[in-house]
Amino acid sequence: MPKDHPQTEQGAGLNHVAADIPVAAYYEGGQEAMYAFIAKELKYPLLAKRNRMQGRCIISFTLNPDGNIQGLRIVKQVGGGTGDEAARVVRLLKFKKPEYPILTSLPIDFKLGMTGANTVE
Repeated sequence: MPKDHPQTEQGAGLNHVAADIPVAAYYEGGQEAMYAFIAKELKYPLLAKRNRMQGRCIISFTLNPDGNIQGLRIVKQVGGGTGDEAARVVRLLKFKKPEYPILTSLPIDFKLGMTGANTVE
């Protein structure tokens, strides 16, 4: 990744965190592979299924230079345990090591009737 990405200052200006950079660029195989992994691992929470809850969860976090996720936060959830499930799956993602911390967010959709893990029983 080029070093001239937009950055935001934090603290006393000693630490820089890149913002608004697609984290999929740091996932082996890119965005398609990352979302394939998420779809494979995601389990529709039973309460959300029973109540036919659907929608998008948004998980924000910082990807550190060591490749680890820090400060994971559920920004938006549908309810019925969807936010916790989305956060669980994001914690499973393995990223390449960026040159500097990256603040990002990931949307994860829960839709009933999809094939795979999200199918209504």
